[in-house]
Amino acid sequence: MTRSVRRTHRIRRTARVAGAGAAALLALSACSSSSDTDSDSAGATSASPKLSGQVTVFAAASLKESFTTLGETFEKQHPGTEVTFNFAGSDTLAASITGGAPADVFASASPKTMATVTDAGAAAGTPATFVRNQLEIATLPGNPDHVSSLKDLTGSGLKVVLCDKTVPCGAAAQKALDASGLELTPVSYEQDVKAALTKVELKEADAAVVYKTDVKAAGDKVTGVDFPESAKAVNDYPITLLKDAPNTDAARAFIELVKSAEGQRVLTGAGFRTP
Repeated sequence: MTRSVRRTHRIRRTARVAGAGAAALLALSACSSSSDTDSDSAGATSASPKLSGQVTVFAAASLKESFTTLGETFEKQHPGTEVTFNFAGSDTLAASITGGAPADVFASASPKTMATVTDAGAAAGTPATFVRNQLEIATLPGNPDHVSSLKDLTGSGLKVVLCDKTVPCGAAAQKALDASGLELTPVSYEQDVKAALTKVELKEADAAVVYKTDVKAAGDKVTGVDFPESAKAVNDYPITLLKDAPNTDAARAFIELVKSAEGQRVLTGAGFRTP
């Protein structure tokens, strides 16, 4: 065999090998492309639906500052959503919900007021406790009356404000008074904790029994005074999706934010305690 012929055979063999390699590469590329397409398709199928629309949250007045912050966070996380709040005494909110007021989420300041909603069959599922709150005495800035205990509030001459006994903060205050064997006649009973605190902020009262979170939110407008009896009247805060929620998906997502590490950071930063 001449040298020219051998060279020709080698060229042909090289061409066949190169052709086979190219075919293999094309096949692998096709498989990879198909796999990627399938993966993308599966990812698109399993992705959560985009949240949109309004989420209406009925929440205890003491949650105003922290929930407002979480509402803004939620809207940033889910463009196209809007969180609206109704902050009031938990008993008032519960009555509105059982009366048919449209809402997606209810966050109460006590299990008792939440029971009003669950007993009426208005809750979807079992409510979950997401934070706890403890009472504190709010006095005028600098505590000019030198209030140092719950007993000091029973002294004559002090104008003291309490939440109504039907409101969680009022029920907790009464529980603390009963545990101490004390009687206190306030100058007024207010319908929610913010209203009680406002009386002191406006100097219409010398002191009020409110939550630690409200004293913290008021800043230098009041001075807080701890009292040991408050440990006997700590309130659990439950939250639930409502049965007739107009925006169920977004409502569930908001509840998850409240219960998440990020939500808990906001709440504990406001003075709430973890469950």
